[in-house]
Amino acid sequence: MAIAALPAAAADYAGPLFDAHLHYNDEAWSGPHPLADVLARMQRNGVRAIIANSRPNDGTQALASSPQTRQAGVAVVPFVRLYRNRADYTSWFRDEGIYEMVRTELARGTEAGPFRGIGEFHLYDSANAQGPVARKLMQLAEERQLAVLAHVDDVAVDRLMAATPSRGQKVRLIWAHTGIAGAPAARVDELMAKYPLLVGELSYRPGLTCDGGTLCGDWRALLLKYPTRFVIGSDTWVNQRWLYYDELMAGYRRWLGALPPGVARRIAWDNGASLFGVADPK
Repeated sequence: MAIAALPAAAADYAGPLFDAHLHYNDEAWSGPHPLADVLARMQRNGVRAIIANSRPNDGTQALASSPQTRQAGVAVVPFVRLYRNRADYTSWFRDEGIYEMVRTELARGTEAGPFRGIGEFHLYDSANAQGPVARKLMQLAEERQLAVLAHVDDVAVDRLMAATPSRGQKVRLIWAHTGIAGAPAARVDELMAKYPLLVGELSYRPGLTCDGGTLCGDWRALLLKYPTRFVIGSDTWVNQRWLYYDELMAGYRRWLGALPPGVARRIAWDNGASLFGVADPK
């Protein structure tokens, strides 16, 4: 992979942000981060749309259905999360009740409209991607044209894709963290070429940035090669992440500003917005 040269200087990206990996879990909304607080954090950081998924799904329902969210100018793309509680993280893939819960939530939808995806879910052992519940959920996603947000390694990406009727050619999998285990950029490149609808989400991504918060060379080259295939996210999985929301978004704006403006806009906003038909902010 050719390494693109960094520009001598660049201003921070100043356009809208699409947070494609946001949780509003029960310990946030029932504790120190009521709806007004989290919406204020989005507003002051220029976050104009989010993929919301929460444990349990009540947090997503609150974000998607509240007039406060609309007044704040934040568009919500709701996903059904598989977790009713923390115990589900490590057992969902063998629990048929989870599959039925997902189907029930999809049928119910939100006051603001239907769910648009499934996840985030975790697979700490890639072998569990071949389990019956994981396979059924991937087949359901392709059948209903739902996106999938999956926290998995590169081996599990192949196994999840193999479970679909199209073998991964017609299902939109948003790869949380683009491989939290640190799959090298060359392996990410291989999977991007293999699966045309695979999208890389960049929170917590090891090796993405180097000294000073600038993009590392191999990742800069990868983003330039696939400018329509990456999105950013906050991953507010614990309350501490809400406390650092400003810093997280400022960090994205910093390295996005070093990319060509059109590429920066795609990764920051256009890719997520076009995937779910979200209108540009006024």
